[in-house]
Amino acid sequence: MRLDKFLKVSRIIKRRTVAKEIADKGRIQVNGQLAKSSTNVKIGDVLKIMFGNKTLEVRVLDLKDTTKKDEAKDLYEIVSETRETSYESLD
Repeated sequence: MRLDKFLKVSRIIKRRTVAKEIADKGRIQVNGQLAKSSTNVKIGDVLKIMFGNKTLEVRVLDLKDTTKKDEAKDLYEIVSETRETSYESLD
């Protein structure tokens, strides 16, 4: 399954066009390799997605062409989720 389609079906990213943009800007890795929107995703792959100040790492558990909202979370598991924060000193 294409990366952009998986991100939309799993509801990690709400729109496929947005998933395509993020992937084509080099902000998604599949198993440590930079990925394009057309990259094929398989069960067991680890996706690292960098949104602005947040990095989400998920493992693909299942692939389906369509899902209901409550079933979407069954397609992946979150491996890690980090937020970048910048603190300015108040000296």
